[in-house]
Amino acid sequence: MNHEERMIDFIRSHYVDRASDALKAIEEEAYAHDVPIIRMETRELLRVLLKMNRPERILEVGAAIGFSSVFMGENTPDHTRITTIENYPPRIERARENIRMASMEDKITLLEGDATVLLKELEGPYDFIFMDAAKGQYLHFLPDVTRLLAKGGLLISDNVLQDGDVIESRYGIRRRNHTIHARMREYLYTLTHSPDYDTVILETGDGMTISVKL
Repeated sequence: MNHEERMIDFIRSHYVDRASDALKAIEEEAYAHDVPIIRMETRELLRVLLKMNRPERILEVGAAIGFSSVFMGENTPDHTRITTIENYPPRIERARENIRMASMEDKITLLEGDATVLLKELEGPYDFIFMDAAKGQYLHFLPDVTRLLAKGGLLISDNVLQDGDVIESRYGIRRRNHTIHARMREYLYTLTHSPDYDTVILETGDGMTISVKL
């Protein structure tokens, strides 16, 4: 075990398990079927940001099987409303079942379809937007996400370091990842240089950006 792994284990040893039985069941399902969900460090930072921001309207791009939307539902006030988008039919079905199992049908609205299309149809403002969909599409989502986010609202983008690939040259990664690599680098540059946002890039989990709309 290297120094980084030891550090992660040390940090995780201090986390307090606050998850409901429903959330734990969704997590077990995700692990059993190799569905990616937000990592433990990401959850803890997200939980604190939600407690600080206390958003009334949340938009999530990328529901998968509903883990992160249920997680956000458990860590926000009862009046908070969450809209989440998913495009993959098998995951849509599981997300609906999991949201129902967590008794959050009134709090979480699941939209089916391509986020590129659906984002254009939504009306803001949202206080908090969590981006956790196809990494190569983040840059395409950004204009509509910016339109939908309230002034002073938070945009959280997950998995921005691509398991470390983002720091490599395009010649150091697999050819099939070249497009995603280029788009994520462009996304990070655009986000950090945008006059619309103040942004920090963190190593948390697989990399996160936290952006405040100015």
